[in-house]
Amino acid sequence: MKYSLRSSFSRLVLALFVLVFALTIVGRMVTVTGAWAYCVGWPICTPTHPLGYLKLAHIILVGAASVFMLLILRKAWREQRDQNLLLPLTTVTGVLFFGQALIGAIQLARASSLHLIILHTMSAIALWISLSVLVFISGVLAKDSTEVIKFDYRQRAKDFFALSKPLIVALLLVTTYSGLVAGSKAWPSASLTLWTLLGGALAAAGSSALNQYIDRELDKNMQRTAKRPLADGRLTAAEGLSYGLALSLISYYVMAGFVNLLAALLSLAGIFYYVIFYSVLLKKATVQNIVIGGGAGAIPPMVGWAAATGHLGLAAWILFAIVFMWTPPHFWALAIVRMKDYEKAGVPMMPVVRGEESTRKQILIYTIVLVGVTLLLPLFNLAGTVYLASALTLGGLLLYAAWRVFKIGGNKVAWTMYRWSSMYLAFIFLAIMIDAVM
Repeated sequence: MKYSLRSSFSRLVLALFVLVFALTIVGRMVTVTGAWAYCVGWPICTPTHPLGYLKLAHIILVGAASVFMLLILRKAWREQRDQNLLLPLTTVTGVLFFGQALIGAIQLARASSLHLIILHTMSAIALWISLSVLVFISGVLAKDSTEVIKFDYRQRAKDFFALSKPLIVALLLVTTYSGLVAGSKAWPSASLTLWTLLGGALAAAGSSALNQYIDRELDKNMQRTAKRPLADGRLTAAEGLSYGLALSLISYYVMAGFVNLLAALLSLAGIFYYVIFYSVLLKKATVQNIVIGGGAGAIPPMVGWAAATGHLGLAAWILFAIVFMWTPPHFWALAIVRMKDYEKAGVPMMPVVRGEESTRKQILIYTIVLVGVTLLLPLFNLAGTVYLASALTLGGLLLYAAWRVFKIGGNKVAWTMYRWSSMYLAFIFLAIMIDAVM
């Protein structure tokens, strides 16, 4: 690999490296000398002492570096969209750059906490590592585009939206908000709701994009997924990976900066669980993939609870258990309908490995356990009459659907179970919210 500065992209990256180096030096001088106190104002301050010009220089360098970073991101997404290393690395570098700036601004605006100090420091270290690697990689791999690329921005927006799996994100946000309301025992403030749901949406969307990046070849073999943006080639693999990494990183900065540390860590754990533990390790390795992997989708209500309270109580773990036990019958019903697809793709789903009859029995067993778990909240005096009545009614309907799957079988009944179980989860968590505020 030979390094050169022949491409305009690599020269821009090198210029950014120099700017960030100067920014770091001047920023350290501002901290050591206390120059921040002699230049008040935003975005441009007015020096009241010679030291104040250090603060002013720091602000100007931040602005210049930000402009260069935005130019580099734009250029990377237009000219390096086929580069599986360069585009993700550039994107992550950009998120780290602006993420560190965001945490720094939050620290200045309010009393800083230990986890924000650590996050700011770790972001700075990660930024320097990624930027240093980017300087080298861009000199080796970057090439100037010789053609003017005309994007259909409306179609690209639709594709990135599809990459986020919006329906799954919406369902996860329902459980997140339910945990937030249940933990607060009242309707939470608008600001807490906004940042918790925004962070949760970014985490879920980023995880979904990374999942589709990992499964892009597998998705080509399944009728249900063959038209996904990465499987169909409408977006490149590098774009999918970059988009997923960016949203996942941004979600952590949002949660850590505007919610609290526990909610941020739980959200991050959910991303790792779904992307690494389920998508990479479990999905094609074991027939228990859905059972074990269900923990990823069960974390959002705990995130909501942690956002409201800063800790996890018994009720939060029961909310986790509800989603955990709901996942197998929900997805096994879908697997019965799409059994040929999963078999063709080599995914060891329950109907493929153990047959439809065994799967129908397991759906009924897990549904019975699920309904039992939902009754733990009133049993431990953690929910009231509204929730109890809702849990019994909804649970009875879901048991009926599962019983029909067990006794009748066939794709039509399984599809009904799949659709109804989605509505069941939304309604049971709606009941949790209503009960909590009453």
